[in-house]
Amino acid sequence: MVTPLRKQTADEEDEDGAPLRYGAIWGDGAARAADARQALRAFLGHARRIGCAVVPNTFAVDAELATSEMVTNAILHAPGPCGMTLELTDDELTITVWDSSTEKPAPKKADPRRIGGHGMHLVHTVSDKVVVALRATGKLVTAHLSLARNQNGTAFGGPAFPALFPG
Repeated sequence: MVTPLRKQTADEEDEDGAPLRYGAIWGDGAARAADARQALRAFLGHARRIGCAVVPNTFAVDAELATSEMVTNAILHAPGPCGMTLELTDDELTITVWDSSTEKPAPKKADPRRIGGHGMHLVHTVSDKVVVALRATGKLVTAHLSLARNQNGTAFGGPAFPALFPG
């Protein structure tokens, strides 16, 4: 179940500094990374319209990559439903994806010859911190992306792909 932003209540707008939040839940087999990326773009666009934190384009690209990889991992490695929550403050965007698998995801060592298996490495590369919380019925994977880091242009030395596939 996805609640479009235009139909959500605006409680978060009433207080200065209160986070803007969004959530989506997908039934078994219904999740698509493209839908998650579209939701993130709409969320960040909504934040700009209501005067929330300034979100640079480079930040949005990093957030979209993290979102796509995290939801794709939930689709590929966990049976059953999954969901995503987004929270934006003046300092940070948190992207949380939950699924039904109790296996802790871990970045694999970079290997430019391997097809696939680069998702968590990419998430760690574009995020300031990644936290995995195991639950009895699954897990939460949360990526924290600092707005301050991106506004100062000091994002881990550049784009993720050169770090993944060194020359």
